[in-house]
Amino acid sequence: MATKWADYIITAVRFNSAGTHIEAVEIRVDNGDTAGPPSNASRAQVVAALEDGTTFCTATKGSDGKWHKGAAAKVITIDGQKYIRTKADRTTKDNLDDLPTL
Repeated sequence: MATKWADYIITAVRFNSAGTHIEAVEIRVDNGDTAGPPSNASRAQVVAALEDGTTFCTATKGSDGKWHKGAAAKVITIDGQKYIRTKADRTTKDNLDDLPTL
């Protein structure tokens, strides 16, 4: 069995109408060798899970049909607002490795 990357992988995102903030993400359980079926989680649900110690990373499906690990996701707070980020810079735009959109 392959080593798990995280508790969940994030495989797609849905932005707000302005395209500036993530509203929801598509997540899959990381089973090590496989990824579970997709389900949707709100940004608030992912933020709460991250703060409770659940781990997430991004992943994209390659032309080989396999999932390829991206970066670890974390919570960054800027001006009192919590963002799901893979980079800890101070911009308010959510970044999740240019994942496909829902």
